[in-house]
Amino acid sequence: MTSPQQTPEPHGHGHGHEAGHSHEPVHGHSHSHGPAAPVSRHLRKVIAAVLIPFATAVVVGLAVLWPGGTPAHERTGVGFDRQTEQGTVVSVEQVDCKDVNAAQVPPTGDTSTPEGREAVNAQQGQCEKATIEVTSGAEKGRTFTEIVQPDAPRQLHEGQGVVVAYAPDAPRDLQYSVTDVNRKVPLTVLAGLFALVVVLVGRMKGVMALISLAASFLVLTLFILPAILEGSNPLVVAVVGSSAIMLIALYMCHGLSARTSVAVLGTLISLMLIGLLGSFFIEWASLSGNTDDNTGLIHGLYPNIDMSGLLLAGIIIGSLGVLDDVTVTQTSAVWELHQADPGMGPRALYRAAIRIGRDHIASVVNTLVLAYAGAALPLLLLFSIAQSSMGTVANSELVAEEIVRTLVGSIGLVASVPVTTVLAALVVSADRPGSDAGGKPRAAAVRGGRRRRAK
Repeated sequence: MTSPQQTPEPHGHGHGHEAGHSHEPVHGHSHSHGPAAPVSRHLRKVIAAVLIPFATAVVVGLAVLWPGGTPAHERTGVGFDRQTEQGTVVSVEQVDCKDVNAAQVPPTGDTSTPEGREAVNAQQGQCEKATIEVTSGAEKGRTFTEIVQPDAPRQLHEGQGVVVAYAPDAPRDLQYSVTDVNRKVPLTVLAGLFALVVVLVGRMKGVMALISLAASFLVLTLFILPAILEGSNPLVVAVVGSSAIMLIALYMCHGLSARTSVAVLGTLISLMLIGLLGSFFIEWASLSGNTDDNTGLIHGLYPNIDMSGLLLAGIIIGSLGVLDDVTVTQTSAVWELHQADPGMGPRALYRAAIRIGRDHIASVVNTLVLAYAGAALPLLLLFSIAQSSMGTVANSELVAEEIVRTLVGSIGLVASVPVTTVLAALVVSADRPGSDAGGKPRAAAVRGGRRRRAK
């Protein structure tokens, strides 16, 4: 057996110590500071044998399902399906609400109903009469007026950019109306601030993260959304698109390595579990996926879209981002634990890494549930106002969808921790190349790690 004395330590620590007691600690020191040794060629082949067919299937799926573009349709003028132009508020003047008949309905004097109270209140106080100039489209330069009531949630001021809806079939005086405020500048500034913080803190990793984020949006907007609108199965499209996003994001941000490949496998297995659970509970709970004005509009414009499948696709895509975080963290934890003590076997690595994973599970699940609760807060307030029981609230399809979305995603996240940890522990423990990059036998380092643990 080769003696550790035959290979001098790169740090120069080994030559000044006696042979009987100093070599193993020196080896342990050099391994703890150096980069993780690459996995053996055999393990690389095993990982490639799994991931290459998967990546090939994703590419084939993208090619087969790639849409020719978003299908055209005749605009309905409802909700988001309206022709819009840009505009600017030229002037705002105060007028008496009663003079401009802001309520659009004659007050009945009966305030016993919400409609009656609204009609009476709308003709009291000072309203704003805003003059808006259209700044885009074929009728650029045209002006129209908009009456804003004093209790309206959106108030206008001079110089403000607005989004205006255009209804060509309406009478000329009613063709334009303000639908929203132009928020492009603050949103652009916020996006720039986000990118700056990511690059300053993450440096090159941050740059790669931003590039992968842009690639994810491209896959979403150029493939997933148009393919679903063309009538492709939403679940298949979501699986293929999510897999493409996963491969691009993980390998671009974390490099082409065995560590990243294990994270990809853990994410893939967890996504499959989420897909199976989501499909089962969506069907069992009879969730249609058509629960509000937006989904109703989509179903009306494209009746061939499977709305329950669209709901499942949303669950898969929504879970992917958090899954990436969990699987990469667990894989890195296993690799670092192995680097700190190369003598740890798969069971010891799993037990140590799963303790880290349990802390991660607690924080991630809590974050996910609160995120969904925050998004559905107005809906929950409506149920609270109606004084509905908790059982009634949970049984309604609107809330049941969010419950299924949250719990199915959370189960997948929780399962990803032991799954990824097991995979990483098995891979890194099975890795026994004959020597590291410097030609040193790694068996001595392993023995040294075991002896240190026995002391």
